[in-house]
Amino acid sequence: MDINELSENFELLDNWEDKYRYLIDLGEKLPPFDEKYRTEDWKVSGCQSQVWLVPAFSGNGADARINFSGDSDAAIVRGLIAVVLTIFNGKSRQEILSLDVASLFGRLGLEEHLSPSRRNGLGAMVDKIRFYATQG
Repeated sequence: MDINELSENFELLDNWEDKYRYLIDLGEKLPPFDEKYRTEDWKVSGCQSQVWLVPAFSGNGADARINFSGDSDAAIVRGLIAVVLTIFNGKSRQEILSLDVASLFGRLGLEEHLSPSRRNGLGAMVDKIRFYATQG
């Protein structure tokens, strides 16, 4: 799935209760997360729930691509992780750093329907992914 398909799926849902259920469903479809990464080293600070993000780099230099795995102890947050991974997985460092994430979240209608703490957590996830894109 890509961001366009994700956006279309959100548009098909009539209300935010349905969209929250869809988010939870997306989170349930995340691949299993390796327990060895549930440590402070991979934890995203700034999230009310526990969130872990782990990068995997393929290729070198400008051609390097990054894929992420992630997990949370909260169902809706797992869904937000799934959205974030849909946006960023397989992108180059430069693509990650240049993406207009606010615009993408706006297309999905996430910003205005999340609690302030979830919005902050979403921002913390994006910041962590951008941090990883500057490393290595």
